[in-house]
Amino acid sequence: MSPDRKRAPTPSESSGISKELRDHERIEDVDHSPRDLEFASNGDLDVHYTRYPNSWSRIREYLREPAAEFFGVMIIIIFGAGVDCQVVLSGNPGVTSSPKGDYLSLNFGWAVGTALAVWVSGGISGGHVNPAVTIALATFRDFPWRKVPAYIFAQTMGGLCGAGIIYANYIHAIDIVEGGRHIRTVPGTAGLFSTYALDYMTSVSCFFDEFLGTAVLLIVVCAMGDARNGPPPSGLAPLVLFIMILGIGAALGMQTGYAINPARDLGPRLLTAMVGYGADVFTFRNHYWLWCPVIAPIVGALAGVFIYDTFFFTGAESLLNRPNAKARAHHERARNEERQRPIAGIHNV
Repeated sequence: MSPDRKRAPTPSESSGISKELRDHERIEDVDHSPRDLEFASNGDLDVHYTRYPNSWSRIREYLREPAAEFFGVMIIIIFGAGVDCQVVLSGNPGVTSSPKGDYLSLNFGWAVGTALAVWVSGGISGGHVNPAVTIALATFRDFPWRKVPAYIFAQTMGGLCGAGIIYANYIHAIDIVEGGRHIRTVPGTAGLFSTYALDYMTSVSCFFDEFLGTAVLLIVVCAMGDARNGPPPSGLAPLVLFIMILGIGAALGMQTGYAINPARDLGPRLLTAMVGYGADVFTFRNHYWLWCPVIAPIVGALAGVFIYDTFFFTGAESLLNRPNAKARAHHERARNEERQRPIAGIHNV
């Protein structure tokens, strides 16, 4: 028989081919996890393990990361704005007979909210829950810029929705403190949801306060993710963040309210503008909302990552650790020399 002639498959081979095709069709879009492969190793796929078992699972694949950021920021605001409302509003005798908390309570509330937010979202989206973090990691690390708009939109909307939930929960207490349903003052009770600097603070001082707090935040975040430094054990990153936010609030929180997160401020600020506080939440102190709780944290985050990557980080994913022209030329020469080297033992043939 000529080797070029194609032999027709035998019935047993045809059966094997058909089985292969059937199995291939059944495992389309399979998520090859070790558990799936363990069950599939018996030669026949008795159970259909698929990555997309239904139409919603395909849609969810695109929504998971933004949704994690949305709910993460919403959790921050539920605990943070919630504790603000409880502590401040309870100081009015018309609301409760005695105050329910103090400044340390505020620090704990925001720290708990941040820790739980990262616990919920960390394994899905990376737990940024902060546009300043997202922008800094996209600038200096390998986080894809194409994901940045969706992350920031989801984070801001999470802040808005979280504030809406807390506003609805405390609306009657707010009415008592303000003197009526249609009375809303800025900063007044608007300060329960967004940040407003103390009167004696200058514009430069406000900017620096937020810049400093966010720079410290990002230095610690970078250290947490650096395998060559001292990263926390698996699952304990939220605890580190709890300690960090508690410390920032206790040390740097008085003067500007330590926004250190544009979504934590802008989302609730949008909510207050919608529910009756009006345009004053944006025009306060020459558009304070933009240059202090939005721009300053972003600049601080960029500075924090830059400082850490300049002095400590050695990973290849950092912009500051990319090979320069000299290193690339050296690598190219070494690769060419390796290609031209004769095969070992060729002279003995």
